[in-house]
Amino acid sequence: MGAQPGLTVASPSAQAGLSALDVTVGAFVDALAGAGVSDVCICPGSRSAPLAMLLQVHPRIRVWMHLDERSAAYFALGMAKAARRPVALLATSGTAAVNFAPAVAEARYARVPLVVLTADRPPELRDLGAPQTVDQTHLYGRHAKWFVEMPLPEATEGAARYARIVAARATAAAREAPAGPVHLNFPFREPLIPSLDGDPGSIARPAEGIATSSATRRATAQELAPLAGDLRGAPDGVIVCGPQDDPAFAGAVADLAAVLGYPLLADPLSLVRCGGHDRGHVVDAYDAFLRDDALAERLRPQAVLRFGAPPTSKPLSQFLQRHHDVPQVVVDEAAWPDPTHTASRVYHAEPASFCAALTAAFGTRRGVGGWTRRWLAIAARARAAMAARLAEDDEASEPAVFADLAAVLPDGAALFAGNSMPVRDLDTFFPSSPRAVRFLANRGANGIDGVVSSALGVSSVTDGPLVLVIGDLSFFHDMNGLLAAKRHRLDATIVLLNNDGGGIFSFLPQAEHPAQFEELFGTPHGLDARPACDLYGVGYERVVSRSAFRDAVARSIASPGVRVIEVRTDRMANVALHRALWADAAAATAEAD
Repeated sequence: MGAQPGLTVASPSAQAGLSALDVTVGAFVDALAGAGVSDVCICPGSRSAPLAMLLQVHPRIRVWMHLDERSAAYFALGMAKAARRPVALLATSGTAAVNFAPAVAEARYARVPLVVLTADRPPELRDLGAPQTVDQTHLYGRHAKWFVEMPLPEATEGAARYARIVAARATAAAREAPAGPVHLNFPFREPLIPSLDGDPGSIARPAEGIATSSATRRATAQELAPLAGDLRGAPDGVIVCGPQDDPAFAGAVADLAAVLGYPLLADPLSLVRCGGHDRGHVVDAYDAFLRDDALAERLRPQAVLRFGAPPTSKPLSQFLQRHHDVPQVVVDEAAWPDPTHTASRVYHAEPASFCAALTAAFGTRRGVGGWTRRWLAIAARARAAMAARLAEDDEASEPAVFADLAAVLPDGAALFAGNSMPVRDLDTFFPSSPRAVRFLANRGANGIDGVVSSALGVSSVTDGPLVLVIGDLSFFHDMNGLLAAKRHRLDATIVLLNNDGGGIFSFLPQAEHPAQFEELFGTPHGLDARPACDLYGVGYERVVSRSAFRDAVARSIASPGVRVIEVRTDRMANVALHRALWADAAAATAEAD
């Protein structure tokens, strides 16, 4: 059989002694590395041995072993999110593979590239009561962008070529916009141990690689000329920047804001609120002052440009709904991020290049006019009013944690926020800053599960310090994720906000039903975090004052290893403090406006 163009086929003598596992799986692993996958998270298992062993010996792949599949998947998700490149996952057959599902769903909605590899029983053992056998065909449903049921391994050149093609396509599909998870299911017959002799990857190795494409649509100034014309007639517009992870976006959207003369309502997860780019149009306290209905009405814009995922802030989302009759332009590479149903126009384009093209199409530069100065003044008054109340007391509190982190985090730090209250308090209480702090969170599906593992995955590929702020329910839910800290010698600071239950529910209408509230929503657990930290070999410290908190964070950042800094709060007192802060912001901004 002749070789395909661009493929180098080993001679029969070179293949001598190589099993079907060596040829097929070896070619797949080699092609996976060639496609740019350098990190693989693996969980123990027998059926997955062919992949695990060949991945472990490949010189261009680093293996990260985990004992828990759910934690492993979230660790890989955090790693891929931070590195902005595909990371692979491997589990054995059965329910082990099912435990990847929550992280796969998060990756789908957060647009994180994962290559999910699951080992499986061969076809003749399925539906016959064989142990560790479940239906793994399309196991993750529509949450996987692409699914392939791999053939049983063969010691043939054709099988090796196909394995290489699948590896290249899977990596490209995971990376291609919108990024997300792909799933490859590998059935294996016994024996499961490859020979590991010679160079299995040499079989049918491409001479020049396999061409893949991850092109995204790039708008041009000519295409956007009509939109630019519309915006010239709408000088009082706003730009809303939701969660996204392109580092080039901040500078591009800042340039666009300066040209249009629009304020930038920047979610921290947009990577626009903080950094060295021009922040002259950045508004950072909208979550507090847009709670004032009268002010939100007076700030009616003439146009809205929206980038990124839907914003974290509920008051901002309600602001967009309030002004649904205003032209609202949504820009996204491929999706339709419009849960408020208020978009009047959607552009499928890469956001940074869209901003550059619209900047060129608009031409003239409006700069900071009266409309933007009004927004900036209101935000400054709201921020100052909230800071003044927090300064009245040195007691550590949930809002103060983020104000204090803004003061102590250095350039290059990464701040991972847990879901429920932490990510919302991040939005409200972390001010705009010239320091380059990277903000991350699992905002694809917004779950509280797997957050410890995701943050530690970020730590594994981040040069600067990593700080995780997490609630107690989320912390205990993924407590087993701390295994990775010791096993892989990671560095991280975990700020545990412990209010003994589900603090966010105290802000919701459920709190008005005390007979059912504590049992169903408050869910107090009475757990002590210190023994858990001792169990997993991580440091622990409890603080009660803001000054002690700042000192503890600074020490932890300067020290190796993982340390938990616990801040205990009272749920009802936390609600009262938030409402007082919002009232102060409303009073200050009403006066400013």
